[in-house]
Amino acid sequence: MTASPRAGILRERRAMRALTLPGLIRLVTEIDDNGPISRHRGSLQGALGDLATGQLRHAIDTARDLGLIHARGHAQARYQLTASGQDLAELYDSAARWARTRQLPSPASDFVARVQYALQPQDGGPGRPGAAIEPSAPHEALSEWLTAHPRVLHQDVARSSHAAQEEGRAA
Repeated sequence: MTASPRAGILRERRAMRALTLPGLIRLVTEIDDNGPISRHRGSLQGALGDLATGQLRHAIDTARDLGLIHARGHAQARYQLTASGQDLAELYDSAARWARTRQLPSPASDFVARVQYALQPQDGGPGRPGAAIEPSAPHEALSEWLTAHPRVLHQDVARSSHAAQEEGRAA
C-alpha cells in the first residue's frame, strides 16, 4: 500500500522543519567550515558556545538520527559529516547566498535566519505575510536533496522537550 500524496507532503514538511532547526544548521556548518569537532571535553561547547546545552544535544541527536554526522569512538575527531551532511552543508551555503543577495528575510539577517527563510516552505500562510507562493530555488534544491537522501523523509525525528525551543530560536 502506498502512502497518500498528503502523507508524503507532511513527511517532507516535517523533514524540512527538522533540517532548518537553528542548532542543526549551526552544527552542520561548523563542522563543514572548521572540520570535525574533536572529542576533547568542551570542544562542542567551545565551538557552539552560544547554544544552550539542550539545543546542542538536540542538534547532535537530530543530526545522528538523520545520518548527517557520525561519531568516531576513540578517534581524535569525534563528530564528522557524512556524505549527506556534506551535501546539506553545501545546500545551506547556497541557500544563505540566495537569501543574502535578495536581502531576505531582512538586510541584517544572520546566516541561520537566511537559511531558514530560504528553505522553509513559503506558502503565504499565517505568520508569513507576503511570502511567495511559488517555491524558491533553494526550496527546490532542498526537495531534490530530500529525494537524493530518502532516509531523512522516512526517519521519525523524535521531538524532544527542546525541539519547540529550538525551532523558534536562531543562534
